[in-house]
Amino acid sequence: MKNLIKVEVKNDRQFVSARELHKGLGLKGRFSRWFKTNSELFAENKDFYECTLGTVVKSGNGTVRRYDDYAITIDMAKQLAMMARTERSKQYREYFLDLERKWNSPQEVVKRGYAILQNENTQLKLENKNLGIQLEEANKRASYLDVILGTKDAQTITQIAFDYGCGAPTLNKLLNKYGVQHKVHGQWILYKVYMGKNYTTTHVDQWTDKNGIPHAKPRTMWTQKGRKMIYDVLKENGILPLIERDDMK
Repeated sequence: MKNLIKVEVKNDRQFVSARELHKGLGLKGRFSRWFKTNSELFAENKDFYECTLGTVVKSGNGTVRRYDDYAITIDMAKQLAMMARTERSKQYREYFLDLERKWNSPQEVVKRGYAILQNENTQLKLENKNLGIQLEEANKRASYLDVILGTKDAQTITQIAFDYGCGAPTLNKLLNKYGVQHKVHGQWILYKVYMGKNYTTTHVDQWTDKNGIPHAKPRTMWTQKGRKMIYDVLKENGILPLIERDDMK
């Protein structure tokens, strides 16, 4: 028997378009009135489901309109075909009965069951892979944070930059780019939003020149809390320390 109507499978159930069935049965009345009257005998979200996108119909003059439609089960379609009492009712009823027989045959049941198991197995593998990636990322993060937490003394930007495989000028520019700090009178200063959070401390370098004149120059040092903040800001922008980079394995 040739395909009278398009059949779609969703969640291991067969559905057809109510609007296509109405047309195929040769019913003359309006689809909306016919469906409203006949759908009262069935349960919504069990026997039929409203199609959120409806059905696109193109008229003879090229106008395209979207009409309401419903996905109906084969059992409902079979009963609607019997109730229609048109010349094509019997043909559609036999077609739907044949679909049900094939669908419920032992071979098809086993085939669908195997396909479901295969799909579940594939999904499980993907979930396990994603879980593995998440665990790997978590372990990487913990590893670098362990390094941070294991160091108590404040560090220079040069020392922190070494973690990222770059120099202090590069890291300073990155922190400036991402709104962490700006330069004032030759010294990098945190923007207001980062001030007062114990991210940095100031160390004063003191020395005496060859003429015996003492000098002092303030230098910004980063606490481990500040180092953690740098890590978070850079990671948000796709920059990881060497210990977490896959290309450095």
